[in-house]
Amino acid sequence: MIITVGLLAGAIALLAWGLYRNLPYGKLGIVAWLQTLVLMLPWLVVFGSLSFGVVINFAAVLFGLVFSIVAYVALGRWLRSLAATAELPLPSGRSELEQATREQTTPAQPTERPSLPPEDLQVIQNIFSVDTYFATDYLPYKGGVICPGNLRGEAQVVHQQLTERLQAALPDRYRLFMVSNGDGKPMVVILPMTTEPIRSGNLQKLAAVFLAVATLGTCLETSAILQGFSLLGNPTTGLFQRSLPFALGLFGVAAIREVGHWLMAKRYRARLGPPIFLPAWQLGTFGAMTRIESFLANRSQLFDIGAAGAIAAGSVSLLLLAIGLVLSPTSQGLEVPTLFFQGSILVGTIAKLFLGQQLQSEVVIVHPFVILGWLGLIMTALNLMPAGQLDGGRIIQAIYGAKTAKRLTIITLVVLGLVAIVNPLALYWALVILLLQRDVDQPSLDEITEPDDTRAGLGLLLLFLMAATLIPMAPGLAGRLGIGG
Repeated sequence: MIITVGLLAGAIALLAWGLYRNLPYGKLGIVAWLQTLVLMLPWLVVFGSLSFGVVINFAAVLFGLVFSIVAYVALGRWLRSLAATAELPLPSGRSELEQATREQTTPAQPTERPSLPPEDLQVIQNIFSVDTYFATDYLPYKGGVICPGNLRGEAQVVHQQLTERLQAALPDRYRLFMVSNGDGKPMVVILPMTTEPIRSGNLQKLAAVFLAVATLGTCLETSAILQGFSLLGNPTTGLFQRSLPFALGLFGVAAIREVGHWLMAKRYRARLGPPIFLPAWQLGTFGAMTRIESFLANRSQLFDIGAAGAIAAGSVSLLLLAIGLVLSPTSQGLEVPTLFFQGSILVGTIAKLFLGQQLQSEVVIVHPFVILGWLGLIMTALNLMPAGQLDGGRIIQAIYGAKTAKRLTIITLVVLGLVAIVNPLALYWALVILLLQRDVDQPSLDEITEPDDTRAGLGLLLLFLMAATLIPMAPGLAGRLGIGG
């Protein structure tokens, strides 16, 4: 209950902080804040009510969601019309870069002449115009040049025009970025093509293979423990064969998440590093870390790559859970206490729809697919936490910008630290994020243009499903639904 109240209070505090940040920008800021409010409010009401044991009529929930979507789209159109005539840039916080990103693109008081050849600098100066981007200065930076100035059109269109001009004049020699400066205004940075994110070396690839094998081992042990024995204590051929199907299924869900990332990255011709699987005795696996090793065109691509893996793994996990519940109870299944279903608002509610009165007994026999789907949902939800380079962190960075992503990473680590008091799993995951995943991704080529409203809505939906998966039912709600003996 304390955790639930804390999360709800955190969401309300985040809304209040957003209003405070947007007030100085007048009507633009208020409308941008209202967009976030109308999208979050139905979920806060439903989620908060369920957490405290209050069941809301399904028709009311559906009406609230439809109203939220319609209002969000209408406010988005109003916001764009206001932004077209406003003198200030849109201040929703979604186009701000993290300080670390600005350090990559803004030198400290440069005094030397541009390090790129003078003839290249002359060509670069000629790509700008008064109707696209009016450059006011040219500052040397890492073999390229920073071009402060004034944007004279829509960022996405101007970025494409400048990139085409640069490639036509100096083909395959320089890469053009459009990022925010320290004041939140668009700024052009041009760097040599040789400036690339660090690629995975042979050591990282070897580690990826080793950890994949280790993860398969922990999946085998998790499968064995769920069936009432241990492979570590008795590694016989018969027990290995009993453990293998469930272990492969669990490893397969984690692999499907990586396939989702890979397919979306292939669509955008982005390069990903090898997936670094994370073994876990409690779940079999925490999934895998995948680093983006090329510059993305815009923040929408970052969103799509981050969301694709979560949607793929989450959809398969939900399907397995539903199939398992349809096949339950079964004499060939696993006997679990019904209190087991109080561990997740989402899973407990779905289980009630399928199992009904059976959940009022102390134990119920379920098909192994139920456990497999639930573990897959937990793995997916953990990676949807808004932190660093997790799927959720990338979604937040794409929608709200790197600065907000970094702040939410800190908040996530604090929440995990508090939860670790009662659940050691949270401490392990917090350490993984802190040591391996806390940094946000590098800026995209067009860091100014924000993802569209559809992506923003989908991102918030995924984050709320993450919370509904990881947060347990309040006793009042479990009693109302008749879950538990």
